[in-house]
This record gives sequence, C-alpha cells and structure tokens, in this order.
Amino acid sequence: MQAVFLDFGTVSTGDDLNIAPLLALLPNLKVHRVTADAQVDERIAGCEVVLSNKAEITRARIEANPALKLVALTATGVNNVDLLAARERGVAVCNIRDYCTPSVVQHVFATLLALTHSIREYDQALKQGEWEKGEQFTLLNFPIRELTGRTMGIVGFGALGQGVARVAEAFGMRVLVANRPGGAREAGRVDLDDLLPQVDVLSLHCPITEATRNLIGARELALMRPDAVLINTARGALIDAVALAAALRSRQIGGASIDVLTQEPPVDGNPLLAADLHHLIVTPHTAWAAQESRQRAIDELTANVNDWLVGGRRGRVV
Repeated sequence: MQAVFLDFGTVSTGDDLNIAPLLALLPNLKVHRVTADAQVDERIAGCEVVLSNKAEITRARIEANPALKLVALTATGVNNVDLLAARERGVAVCNIRDYCTPSVVQHVFATLLALTHSIREYDQALKQGEWEKGEQFTLLNFPIRELTGRTMGIVGFGALGQGVARVAEAFGMRVLVANRPGGAREAGRVDLDDLLPQVDVLSLHCPITEATRNLIGARELALMRPDAVLINTARGALIDAVALAAALRSRQIGGASIDVLTQEPPVDGNPLLAADLHHLIVTPHTAWAAQESRQRAIDELTANVNDWLVGGRRGRVV
C-alpha cells in the first residue's frame, strides 16, 4: 500500500516523536517534513493513503487520484479537505479530537498569569537594574491582580472550554459560558452580549463558522471591562485584529493573549505584531504543542489508520 505523510514537520521537530507503530501499519510510508502546495500533486500520485495536517486536498486532487482511499489528518479541523468530493469518490476522511486539551489549558493560564502578575514587566525591570535602585525590599511598579473571585467567560464549551473551566474554578473563579454563536440558547448559558460586560477574562474555544467569523470586533470589545483580558487559542479569524490593536492602544481592555492569527505564518503582517502594543502576548500557534500532545496526535492518527485497515470508522468524518 502506497502512503505519504505530507507535512510531518507540523507535528514534529524530526526525532522527538515515536512513529514506529505508524510505520508498522504502513511500511511504504514516505514521510516529508514539509510539502509546498506545488509539490502535493506529485507526492500524492498513486497513493492509497494520504496523511496530512494542513495540506490542501482539493476536489481536483481527489479526482485525479483514483487509487486514493483514505485521507487521515493530524488535526481536528477538516476545512483543508473537500469532503463532498471525498464522499462522492468513496474516499474515507478521518480527523483526531481531544488530543491537546492539557497543553491548551496550560497555555491559557500560563499567559493569563503572565499578564495578571506583570511577569514580563517585572522581569524586564529587574534586568534594567530597577530592583538594585529600589528604596525597599519589593517593587510595586506594575499592577498584580488575583484570579480568585474574578469571572471567566468561555465561548466554545467542548473539551477545551471545559478544561479551561475546571482550572478556572480551581483558582476560585466564577465561570460563565456563552450560548453557541448562531445556535439555540441553552439552559445555564449566557448570550455573548450579556456575558461580555461581566467577565474579567474571555477565552475563545469555538470553531470558525459564518456565525463566529469576527466574533469579537470593535462593538464587542467596547462591551468589555477596561481591565478585562482576552485570550484566543482557537482560530485567528474569530477576532478583528485591527479592532483589538486599537482597543489595546487606547487601553479599552486590559490585555490579550493571542496564539492564532488569520494568516499563519503572518507573511503579510498583522496589526497585532506591532511593536508598540503593550499588555499583549502573541505566540506562534503553540498552545497545542506540548510534546505529549503532539505524540497523542500521532497515536490518534495511527489508531484511525489501523481501524480503517480493518474496516472500522474510528475518527471518520466521511
């Protein structure tokens, strides 16, 4: 069976993950660290199994490869695969789920604590000699706020949102969950417009849909408290980056932690990369990327392939 892994470099630095079980299932697997879009057609030609994270598997590519039987993804999102064409051609498509919750939850609170404890600011002050010049045993140059008693708002209450909620409650925070954007109201949840003025922290964990694109824009930011923190580890297009940059400059909100942008890598720039923005942490889509989570992604991919080989439907979206 001919198989190819188009973009192993999206989950591995090269030798930090164990893929031996996957190679045992697919002995002829060709593993590429990265595949440019112009190389995809050549590399998938004649393959029965295509493994990928972000490579585009279009209708044209599916139709041009009659041998193709399985597209297995090392991601939850399936927007890079033409699912209708796959269904029409009898090509199975699998994704993986709930593999990186511990890593994402850690990231949410790592960056939240860095912002609320002014960790970077105090570290920089120390390196500039401010402590040595101080008049007392401590520096109180920057604000520090406790999480206990504050309110965490969560948009998207799947495994990731629920994981964040559990840790928030362990910190003594009150948790409010937003109604699903574009969906029906649910008992115990709050409409976003009613939630925003109440929260000290807003954490986004929902997918991109027509109802969630630019979910947080200038109007929504204006509803938030002036010391509120916005955290996005979901998808860049959930936030209007221009509006958020303006809100941070004018101190309309207290800070933000952004792990995802609309274009990755941001080769065309992004307003949130401006050097003059303070109380902002931007990370390069690494919230999910603990080694344990990446190994779990490979293990889940392997389990999906193994199940498909024996006629099962594990992880199937098509």
